[in-house]
Amino acid sequence: MKSNSSVVVKDLVLVGGGHAHVAVLKRLGMKPVPGLRITLVTRDIHTPYSGMLPGYVAGLYDYDDCHIDLGPLARFAGARLYHASVEQLDLGNQQILASHRPPIHYDLLSINTGSRPGSIDVPGVDEFALAAKPIDRFLIKWQQLVSRVLNSSGPFRILVVGGGAGGVELALSTQHRLQQALVKAGGDPGRLHYSLVTQSEGIMFMHNPGVRQRFERIFNERHIQIQTNRRVIEVSAQGARLDDGSQLDADAIIWVTTASAPSWLAASGLAVDEAGFVRVDKQLRSISHPAVFAAGDIAALPNPRPKSGVFAVRQGPILAHNLRAAASGQALRPYRPQKNFLGLISTGNRYAIASHGNWSHESATLWRLKNWIDKRFMRQFNELPKMAEPESPELASGIADAKAIKELSTLAMRCGGCGAKVGATVLNRVMQRLPNQQRDDVLIGRDGADDCAMLAVPDGKVMVQSVDYFRAFIDDTYTFGAIAANHAMGDLYAMGAEPQSVLAIATVPYGRERVVEETLYDVLAGALHTLEPTGAVLAGGHSSEGAELAFGLTVNGLIDPDRVWRKSGLQAGDVLILTKPVGTGTLFAADMRGKAKGRWVDAAITSMLQSSQQAAACLQQFGASACTDLTGFGIVGHLIEMTKASQVDAVLDLDALPLLDGALDTVAAGILSSLQPQNLRLRRAIQDIEHSARHPAFPLLFDPQTAGGLLAGVPSKQADACILALRERGYREAVIIGRIEPLSDQQAPIRIE
Repeated sequence: MKSNSSVVVKDLVLVGGGHAHVAVLKRLGMKPVPGLRITLVTRDIHTPYSGMLPGYVAGLYDYDDCHIDLGPLARFAGARLYHASVEQLDLGNQQILASHRPPIHYDLLSINTGSRPGSIDVPGVDEFALAAKPIDRFLIKWQQLVSRVLNSSGPFRILVVGGGAGGVELALSTQHRLQQALVKAGGDPGRLHYSLVTQSEGIMFMHNPGVRQRFERIFNERHIQIQTNRRVIEVSAQGARLDDGSQLDADAIIWVTTASAPSWLAASGLAVDEAGFVRVDKQLRSISHPAVFAAGDIAALPNPRPKSGVFAVRQGPILAHNLRAAASGQALRPYRPQKNFLGLISTGNRYAIASHGNWSHESATLWRLKNWIDKRFMRQFNELPKMAEPESPELASGIADAKAIKELSTLAMRCGGCGAKVGATVLNRVMQRLPNQQRDDVLIGRDGADDCAMLAVPDGKVMVQSVDYFRAFIDDTYTFGAIAANHAMGDLYAMGAEPQSVLAIATVPYGRERVVEETLYDVLAGALHTLEPTGAVLAGGHSSEGAELAFGLTVNGLIDPDRVWRKSGLQAGDVLILTKPVGTGTLFAADMRGKAKGRWVDAAITSMLQSSQQAAACLQQFGASACTDLTGFGIVGHLIEMTKASQVDAVLDLDALPLLDGALDTVAAGILSSLQPQNLRLRRAIQDIEHSARHPAFPLLFDPQTAGGLLAGVPSKQADACILALRERGYREAVIIGRIEPLSDQQAPIRIE
């Protein structure tokens, strides 16, 4: 794992986690460029390796065998990971417009998003067919198709559209998997009926005659019918209509045709070819915009090559060199695609056919060779070397940008005290960009020039107030701001209060004025995204520069004093309800070490972004007696506060504890939050600790949570209805984790059963 501590001079943004970009991340991680900040914007957290996809579909590999985990890889490269879909490029302002987040600035941009099947002009494909790309969506629909086949009876007809290598491999691998699944379920594999239709003169039309003949023989042996010189013009639930007016009936259609490009590339103003792919020169640089590079399927090379992952893999090292060179003013290298390459094409059953020029061969040994090559490729990215941490921050002398270097010379010594504040010009620009918010009871807010916000408290209400502030634990500044705001608001929900206003406290890392402004804007915009639906307004705050990003909020809420939830309200006979799963502490400790899977971290972020406002309203509806939001002290720490204040005992069911995906794996590996040892001192509050500690989930009772769920006592007669209502409101893992009993003579108030 590497942390790039140099001051940011230039921003390199990688759009897409394709085969070329994973090589770029690996190489820039091994040899970072001082001053070059890398951001990866990707729709998928796990990149599927196309060479192993047929084997995965055939049941020969597990999910992790054939996916590159972009989470640890991005951390290794010191790259910010933004989980978002790109919708447009603003080439004039050098910005990327992605879904549900502020624009992302770039000095250098590289695009490696892969392609999609060419189905734009064919009605019904998106609705009724199983398209091979995007691969993540294909895999979801593929599992649904497996279930459909297993739950069906009688003949099941599957039509594959596309006679290239992709269509041929998927026809054979899906047939193999479905036949094996039917046999395992005690069904008849003979009721599967496969056919393939292609508009070319035969299958594997880009390969030599020997390869075509071998696959034609195998298709005949597998009883897969081939229809050539026929083009599908419409897809429906009943099958496919062809250009000659005939109909091919099918219960399922797998669509694997020629590649097409997303429309936003051309719409943004990039030079593209007739199919919409980015036109690049021999150095993989856009011919119209020198700050933009493209690789893999999405790039249109001067000498066109087939849309194949093998070319993207070979482009990776050249792209990495050229991005490094473009950042530092050095010479770029040309990419020279190979004329012939060894193609190893699987037949779905641990057997493969080799294709190279005019030569072909087939055997089980070739599949073993392919398997060895593919696994060796995957190990490059899923088994990352350990990297030494840099000894101290450095200025970015490696980047040729005289103006930036001159500007950065002023950063060598930074003032403290009020001299550390973010400059007025930057602050004013950020405030002007943020949406205006108004409330009648916020008499003076951030739009005033006064030294304080002024708040009114309506008659019959009291104000409750809390503050939270912590260092950034993810590189996505916008998402961090949203999570930090959600975490702070949890204190109001735990008291049953209505959010009214907040004051923000932000520490932004030293940097160029543009970078400081972008960081401050992103974190505040993320916070406002969380605050907007709550009704609370940002009334003011304080910002300063420091060594690292940190952010927090003082939150103010209003409540009827007779309806305040106190931790002292638990009653014997209550059940304990937890509204969210736990495990953020161990997962992000693992993420810092590059040991957490990207999907685990992504799911944890999704959980932390979920507001507890509706959960609090639901708990109020069902008569909750006491409530707290689960944060840094973990379940045991917060429960001790409640049982002590309420003079009761608690019984926990560890088997019922809802856990974030991966949390058990990381605690089993001994990866715990740095706060865990202090929290673990509270184990004295648990009876029969020796027995309880043997449970695999036991460490998670002490795991500190960020933006965790609500822990509440609810009368037992209301519990089932409350759980049902919580799940209907989106808290799908809300569950009863224990019960409250009268105070016993035991010194330890918590028992685990």
